[in-house]
Amino acid sequence: MAKGYTQEYGVDFHETFSPIFPIVLWPKAILALAASHKWPLHQLDVNNAFLRGDLHEDVYMLVPNGLSYPPNMDFTQSKLDYSLFTHKAHDSINIVAIYVDDIIVIGKNVSLISHLKSHLHNIFNIKDLIGRLSVFLGLELTYSANGIIVTQQKFSKELLRDTDISPLTPHFTPLPLNHKLSSNDSPLLPNPTLYHSLVGKLNFLTHTRPDLSYVVQTLSQHMQNPTTAHFEVVKHTLGYLSATLEKGILLLASNQLTLQAYSDSDWGACPETRRSISGFFLLLGRSPISWKSKTQATVSKSCSEAEYRSMASACSEVVWVVRLLEELGLHSLRPVTLHCENISAIHIAQNLVFHERTKHLEIDCHFTRDKVIEGLLQLIYLPTSSLLVDVFTKVIPSAQFRHLLTKLGMSSPAKFEGLIRMYFGFLIL
Repeated sequence: MAKGYTQEYGVDFHETFSPIFPIVLWPKAILALAASHKWPLHQLDVNNAFLRGDLHEDVYMLVPNGLSYPPNMDFTQSKLDYSLFTHKAHDSINIVAIYVDDIIVIGKNVSLISHLKSHLHNIFNIKDLIGRLSVFLGLELTYSANGIIVTQQKFSKELLRDTDISPLTPHFTPLPLNHKLSSNDSPLLPNPTLYHSLVGKLNFLTHTRPDLSYVVQTLSQHMQNPTTAHFEVVKHTLGYLSATLEKGILLLASNQLTLQAYSDSDWGACPETRRSISGFFLLLGRSPISWKSKTQATVSKSCSEAEYRSMASACSEVVWVVRLLEELGLHSLRPVTLHCENISAIHIAQNLVFHERTKHLEIDCHFTRDKVIEGLLQLIYLPTSSLLVDVFTKVIPSAQFRHLLTKLGMSSPAKFEGLIRMYFGFLIL
């Protein structure tokens, strides 16, 4: 905001000047690394004054020429995310992540971390939040010898309390079975503000609740003109949330940090536009680190095309994640296994002579084929009954839904130890 005077309407009003990391992905990736290597997690907070603070120091809009930061510490700024810094020496790595004035420091080089804290305190007057990292940007961490559970219990409880919708009936799935939303199935809401607020808050919960991804993307399709039927679905979802408040993602300590991806689609799922739903899910070792449910941008002419587009979305995420993890010191991830339930889509990605079946596909869809040729991806068929990502594309029966959530790495702190044994018993690798 300090350089707001340089902005031009319609050109760069969207720009911000404090780099922040995408909470959607890599905080979970580095927490998974920390859980696997049992690295300590440190949290720092910069003591600064906002809005009306009196400044007695020189303030630079740009870094002065010749200034290197941090001096003599050899931290390298990530090319994938400018708020991420790494320091590598021999067989150790230290990671610094910055979100405005909140800082996470991860690594096993204790002396370097102490030096970094001292240096930052001398320059910025930081507060060292002693003890294990427990809360960061609304993410709550619970520790065990077997790993870390990341939840958003406090935010969930506040959401339900502030909404003040009662009574809420507990449900076993976020959406009613076989339910399809339409834009004209009931009267419009006279005041959609509450609907907008609730869907936005549920979207924030998807950072640790992959089970909410499909319902959130479904409800988001109707933000412009929500109806009373849409609001009834929101209440159903809140009932599910009230029954599963402690749920979160389980980041397991594991020495085998392979990367696996899953993709799926629901062809022609939207009853009005006939667009399909794409979903993907990524596991680092046995830890969930990235997922998404999204309506495809165009109409697919076949189930195979819809699946192929989903594979392309998953492939794009794999490329970014592999580059990030390689920056963080993991160099044995290739080839990444991509699981898919559609044999035709796998053939399209592997076979260059399917011209008659694929000539209508857009060029960007063949991104998957290029990555298979490069050796980044290995495509594997997996039946629907075992496909973890099924929960991101459709409503499924409650028994299968709960079974897949266990495989997705979802748990709760109260049941942590018991589910460790169940998780290792059922997870398909």
